[in-house]
Amino acid sequence: MTRPKTGAAPVPRPPPAPRSAAYPAVPAVAGEVLGIAERLLTRRQGATVTLADPETLVGGGRSVVVRARVAANPFGLPRSLVIKHYPDGAALGRVDRFRREAASCQLFTAMSGASRPSAELIAHDPERRLLVLEDLGRASTLADKLFGSDPVGAEQGLINWAQALGRLHAATAGRERDFGALLRRLGERSWRDPMADDARSALAEVPALVEAHLGVRVSDAAAEDARATSRLLGGTRYRAFSPSDSCPDNNLVTPKGVRFVDFEWGCFRDVMLDAAYTRVPFPACESSFALPSGLAGAMLAAWCAEVVAVWPELDDPVLAATRMLDAQLLWVWFCTRELLPRALAEDGRTGPDRDRSPRALLALAHYWRRLGLDAAAGDRAATVELADQMVAALGPRLGEQERELPLFPAFRSR
Repeated sequence: MTRPKTGAAPVPRPPPAPRSAAYPAVPAVAGEVLGIAERLLTRRQGATVTLADPETLVGGGRSVVVRARVAANPFGLPRSLVIKHYPDGAALGRVDRFRREAASCQLFTAMSGASRPSAELIAHDPERRLLVLEDLGRASTLADKLFGSDPVGAEQGLINWAQALGRLHAATAGRERDFGALLRRLGERSWRDPMADDARSALAEVPALVEAHLGVRVSDAAAEDARATSRLLGGTRYRAFSPSDSCPDNNLVTPKGVRFVDFEWGCFRDVMLDAAYTRVPFPACESSFALPSGLAGAMLAAWCAEVVAVWPELDDPVLAATRMLDAQLLWVWFCTRELLPRALAEDGRTGPDRDRSPRALLALAHYWRRLGLDAAAGDRAATVELADQMVAALGPRLGEQERELPLFPAFRSR
């Protein structure tokens, strides 16, 4: 899973292969995509453009992503390009993924190269649902760093990611109307955070869910603590662009810093919902592991250093801590709704995959344990009580050898 999908739980699984990895054979569909891209570029350039040597890249399963060499390059196109094609079936549910990605890439391409957080959009064809993008090269992803063996590189990658996220938020603050205009031009009538409805459902459903499955009764005060966080889902003054899917494999670690890819769920929302990834590590992503002590604080400081120029009040530690705790609380309730039913259905996986894919119950217990500690520091007594009850109820189901969520593999060699 690559974002908070409707009705799908972020069940931890092995991290995806690096985006630079090609499949053993280029499927026939890649040739079709190249043909569409060649015709688009030829129309735009006014001369024949020929693409060669297609290489299928790892995508999200809802699109075909191909890297190709520009063989005939009459007007100074880059040496290689990345082409992303969405079949008609990619327009599912509440979100048209192509339109979100196209509007996001157009928004970023209008920025200067120095502040652009993603690949430049070279061309796009709304009718054929195709994007032609700058090739950012064979850079490692943040997932490569976290699942590698270099703890220093992994730590720096996370801090660079947080810094890049802050820059993205600062650069796009106040650009929501521009984003809306781009979406309307593509035929999208309305737009909002795609996880908002699921988050509101979580606030309503978690009390009955945890009582039914775990025998935990949510007090009225704890429920009110959680419901109050719904203000983050509305029109706060701290809104900026969010990739919404900022999982480790969607972040390229390049010589120019971390660059974001994959904006199928791009939206504008309260920036704290992204910043809270430092406390609930990548909560809507495939793999969920713990961070070393102190690293979350360093990541948050790197993010904050970028956004205070736009929102100077976030430099106030009391205000920042309050809003961060709200976002953390909302994510933990969201993950509880998504994870708990499937987590309880797990049959105690064994084997070599365990080291790369922790049990969902273990991740959930970790989220609640950390929430209890942070809620105590924030004087949220009702949430502390609920967190203690949740950890106690989940504990007997974890087994004697599993009490703490493992660190990301790169940090285990310290």
